[in-house]
Amino acid sequence: MTLSKSLSRRQFLNLSGLAVASAGLAGCTSSMNTDRFRAETAPYFRNPALEGRFSDPRYGAELEGPVYGGEPSGLPPQSAYYAEMYGPKIDDGFNIPAVPYEQIDARYYRQEVPNTFGERPGTIIVDTGERFLYLIQSDGSAMRYGVGIGREGFAWSGRGVIQWKQKWPRWKPPNEMVARQPQLAQYSIANGGMPPGIDNPLGARAMYIFQNGEDTLYRLHGSPEWQSIGKAVSSGCVRLINQDVIDLYDRVRTGAPILVI
Repeated sequence: MTLSKSLSRRQFLNLSGLAVASAGLAGCTSSMNTDRFRAETAPYFRNPALEGRFSDPRYGAELEGPVYGGEPSGLPPQSAYYAEMYGPKIDDGFNIPAVPYEQIDARYYRQEVPNTFGERPGTIIVDTGERFLYLIQSDGSAMRYGVGIGREGFAWSGRGVIQWKQKWPRWKPPNEMVARQPQLAQYSIANGGMPPGIDNPLGARAMYIFQNGEDTLYRLHGSPEWQSIGKAVSSGCVRLINQDVIDLYDRVRTGAPILVI
């Protein structure tokens, strides 16, 4: 073929590439129904607060640092996967609402990461500085969850065990808390606590931390306050999104060791 003077080789190749791409696109859309096409081409919006991280393809983990291979998008990874993970649930008759996970830093999504701690499988590690809870697994990995922790002056640290676990627990604020906040007297231990429910501060699950046979009064528990994940706001306990605490509860055995650092 002889190219005309008005059509350079570069222009010819570019036009050829466009033709091939158009044919390929036509082939894809012809086998795709309308609903699927709309779902896969739905627009996303940048969230600058979540930008500046890259994803580890081995574990799907969002890590600090520059984004490789293009502009940072700030988009949550595997959107459909996390929409299902943090979607609405009915649990023991209680309606757990969906979590707007797009508004949470993607680092705090539940995800599998490498085990770098050297603790034995079944151990729970709470990193209060990074706001992560890790459950060590037997395959060399750890399941990581984002958490909210106690305000400075209320936080607890050390080694203990999960002495017992409770689904949809009653909340019984300790007497010291009631003394600081008299409005909680109606939920005191003497008055039987607050009944289970979606507004209960312990959420869908609670795991009670003991040390040397004594109740530390600190818990791993659920919370509907997803905005608190990644922050230090609660009165000493380690809180998780309700969907995450249910997942953790099912993985943790009674008597599991826990290390809070």
